[in-house]
Amino acid sequence: MVEPEMAYADNNDVMDLAEDFLCVVVERVLEKHAEELETILERDLTALRKVKKPFPRISYNEAVEHIARLREDMADPEERALMEMPWGSDFGARHETELTKQYDRPVMIHDFPMAVKAFYFKRNPNDPRLASCVDVLAPEGVGEIIGGGQREDDLSVLLEAIAQHELDPKDFDWFNDLRRYGSVPHGGFGLGLERTVGWICGLHHVRETIPFARTMDRLSP
Repeated sequence: MVEPEMAYADNNDVMDLAEDFLCVVVERVLEKHAEELETILERDLTALRKVKKPFPRISYNEAVEHIARLREDMADPEERALMEMPWGSDFGARHETELTKQYDRPVMIHDFPMAVKAFYFKRNPNDPRLASCVDVLAPEGVGEIIGGGQREDDLSVLLEAIAQHELDPKDFDWFNDLRRYGSVPHGGFGLGLERTVGWICGLHHVRETIPFARTMDRLSP
């Protein structure tokens, strides 16, 4: 993972940084290794060259409605069943794939239900059911490569969330102390390195980006 964390940052700042970060990564790769991508990996660079700001930003609610419309257009009952997504559930790989097909660059989905996100996310001030968070989905059916958002900086709220999730507060002593002895609004994200490499290189499976991938017939090293 690549995991930047920023002080005095809200979820909009997190999205801005994620957008800039991906644009720079893709730009540098194309500057330095476009020839290798095309000649060795036979990667079509058309999609990568479209990775420019601004990225589409849609809310979780909008994404669920979009998926519902895509589902209605599917004639195959099995396909329709796979695309079912009630509000409050998390995205599956099929949902992410179909969503990303609608865009020519990464898409940002923000403000997920708190129930499907980690306890340490800040609640959306306008709707406490939602987390101030974002997932970045890469195009070409790749799916999520970044997950992040604003962190809860209020110790009392954080302790309440730990209790609600039935977690042991002792496991988070150092984490809680960061808030107990002074904190500021902050946020960040994690970028999946192998997933990003797989997307940029146009590989079929993430294990192709791992030096010692674990497979069914090879468990060591």
